[in-house]
Amino acid sequence: MSPTNEPADRMKKFKNKGKNVAEIRRRKIEVTIELRKARKDEQILKRRNLCLLAEDSLTPEKDEKNAGTEISLLDIVQLIESDDLFLQLKAAQAVRKMLSKHKNPPIDEVIDSGVIPKLVEFLYYHNIPNLQFESAWSLTNIASGTSEQTKAVVDANGVQGLVVLLSSPHIHLCEQSVWALGNIAGDGPICRDILISFGVIPPILSLVMPSTPVGFLRNIAWTLSNLCRNKNPHPPLEAVKQMLPTLTCLLQYKDKDIISDTCWAMSYLTNGSNHRIQIVVETGILSRLVELLFTNDLPILTPALRAVGNVVTGTDEQTQMAIDAGILSILPQLLRHSKPLIQKEAAWTLSNIAAGPCSQIQQLITCGLLPSLVEVLAQGDYKAQREGVWAVANFTMGGTVQQVGTMIRAGVLKPLLDLLSAKDSNTVLLILDCLANFFRAADRLGETEKLSLLVEELEGVEKIEALQTHENAMIYRASQALIANYFSGEEVEENGDTQSLPFGAKQEDFFNF
Repeated sequence: MSPTNEPADRMKKFKNKGKNVAEIRRRKIEVTIELRKARKDEQILKRRNLCLLAEDSLTPEKDEKNAGTEISLLDIVQLIESDDLFLQLKAAQAVRKMLSKHKNPPIDEVIDSGVIPKLVEFLYYHNIPNLQFESAWSLTNIASGTSEQTKAVVDANGVQGLVVLLSSPHIHLCEQSVWALGNIAGDGPICRDILISFGVIPPILSLVMPSTPVGFLRNIAWTLSNLCRNKNPHPPLEAVKQMLPTLTCLLQYKDKDIISDTCWAMSYLTNGSNHRIQIVVETGILSRLVELLFTNDLPILTPALRAVGNVVTGTDEQTQMAIDAGILSILPQLLRHSKPLIQKEAAWTLSNIAAGPCSQIQQLITCGLLPSLVEVLAQGDYKAQREGVWAVANFTMGGTVQQVGTMIRAGVLKPLLDLLSAKDSNTVLLILDCLANFFRAADRLGETEKLSLLVEELEGVEKIEALQTHENAMIYRASQALIANYFSGEEVEENGDTQSLPFGAKQEDFFNF
């Protein structure tokens, strides 16, 4: 993502309803964080068969009988072009073995040999399932490679053949086809949409039955997640609506791999417009996603949190659905998670809830989120701290003066002031905006003097003064304005007996409304 696109991208990640658009745009300039990444952190998008499957016993010749008799690619081309089905099967098996090598499989060499069209042709040999299987396996491994290598399978009309194979009466052929199609879908939105245009979704969904083996279901869930993936463009809405009932069903399984891949699918489907988010939340899946946030399994927790986090970027009503599903009960635990990634995304989720109306901000307070937020600001991973600053900014911009006072009493000022030494100019500028918001609330309550004294006691004045020499002009001007408006020093010196901060006073002594 280029720097010029970052501010706009960041704005899309926060709810702006009821806020001053110009103010929000000013607050989000030159921001460098990208949380809702489209990539899958914990999952491989393409997979090759690296060892023999049990179904390989269906082939007429066992591998152990052929040890040390590897056929050259030149011989394979001659065999595969013959009219002898036995020789063609032998050639297809030899191609599969070549491509199943763990290191540096000769995918380009196989493509250049021109055998892919014959492998695709063999997919239609319904009376010879062994030949279909070897060919599908080879195409799976070719499609596991680069985009150009995957394109070679697509250009040879491999997709059509693999879709036909999904209706095979032989379950191992169906599974191999799902695997190959998953690799093609994982290549990007173009290949994904080619698969969808050839009607791949209905036959894949029909394979999800009570009798389907768990291992096969894992492949189906993984392939469906790749069909949900990518947002430039998003998958067609009709395709999404087709998949959602089955994905909702898969999310109820006990198998960790199935749950993980299905959660990734949900995270992709919620990473879009409010309309797309609504289609997902209408399935009633939010309660299950929130339930999964209580797990200790990172491959499940990561995508589940991302999916719920995406939902709360939507409308206030969609955010309330996540709140009603119980997201606030688990957020404190996630904000203290040992993994920085989870801390960061939990803080990001919190910041988006804080961007809602004051009624939702009150729910954050009531559910005890402020101590966890203070802890993140004071001790969290730096990326989580930056998201915590955004949470404070949204809180101070949309909350009532009483709610802002509650935040001050919770102890947010000290870690916020400490973060003024951060190297990231955007974070420093945002903190100065937060401080200005705090003072605006204090002005409305006639508590400005007390807040100035509190900031001074916390050694914040020195930190703000130091920023007056900052190279960033916006930081210089913001810090200068704070010093001029609230820390001239005259009031404190003239009224030391009545206005000075009592020794040992705490933040909770202030803003007692």
